[in-house]
Amino acid sequence: MKRRQLGAGGPQVSAIGLGCMSFGGIFGPTDEAASQRCLDAALDHGIDFLDIANIYGMGVSESVVGRFLKRRRADVTIATKAGIVSGPNRRFDNSEPYLRAELEGSLKRLGVDHVDLFYIHRREQARPIEEVAETLGRLIDEGKIGGYGLSEVSPGTLRRAHAVRPCRAVQNEYSLWSRQPELGLIQTCAALGVAFVPFSPLARGVFGDPPVDPRALPPGDFRLQIPRFHEPDWSLNTAQIARFRAFAQDRGWNVPAAALAWVLDRGPHLIPIPGTRRAENLMAWITADRIAFTDEDRAVIDRLLPVGFAFGDRYGPDQAATVERYC
Repeated sequence: MKRRQLGAGGPQVSAIGLGCMSFGGIFGPTDEAASQRCLDAALDHGIDFLDIANIYGMGVSESVVGRFLKRRRADVTIATKAGIVSGPNRRFDNSEPYLRAELEGSLKRLGVDHVDLFYIHRREQARPIEEVAETLGRLIDEGKIGGYGLSEVSPGTLRRAHAVRPCRAVQNEYSLWSRQPELGLIQTCAALGVAFVPFSPLARGVFGDPPVDPRALPPGDFRLQIPRFHEPDWSLNTAQIARFRAFAQDRGWNVPAAALAWVLDRGPHLIPIPGTRRAENLMAWITADRIAFTDEDRAVIDRLLPVGFAFGDRYGPDQAATVERYC
């Protein structure tokens, strides 16, 4: 597995990380044995960057990773997040007392005394981001975290926070069908020496092999809330993506590996974190860092899946209200 730097001054990590959200059952029922096999496969194939959050299964994902680290004692780079207060009145809290308490809970579940990267999962709009950066800076100084990150934020928020204390990474959704970060965020990260960490780089299974089928999703699966997975948007999207599938297969590439390679190709500071809980899914895209596109390949992909091709929003109304929009 090739290596990339996790932000200026940050550690070298695998060019592809592993998103551990599904370990907590967000995408349907899961079991720990399958999650542990997936983690073993990831480490065996050179993935040493694991991305989690305290609310993934309300601590379940962190606990699964914690037991993995205890069993295998692997040298991995851990990122986790806090800032979302779950419950019937869900809200965001970026205050210092809340972030400290949530971080301590994460460290306990993970069985470690610090994490390499600690994200603000969502920004609390009423609280100046400069204050939040100062809080995170103190956690760095105390050795609780190696660096801090921001999630689903605008370029302006990144610049304001970075001016107070350098940010290590920004995490936003980015894939062939979710391209908003191209309108300034990816460029701002590059200019500031900040890693850009795309989550859902395989479009929540749309570029899987086989692709996800919304009709087969179990009740409670997060994707059932997303407009793109509902008709008529779903049929319109899959018809367009079918052309990319044919192109990838004609080149001899696995479709998920080709889609992930496209993300890697967007810049050396991008470190995508495809998520899965099954080792066999991981094996479909683990070779993405070995695919090298020609200019002709890039031109064909741009023609097949142009910017803005996707039908429907990437989030439902409730989720869309939680992210910063800047264009």
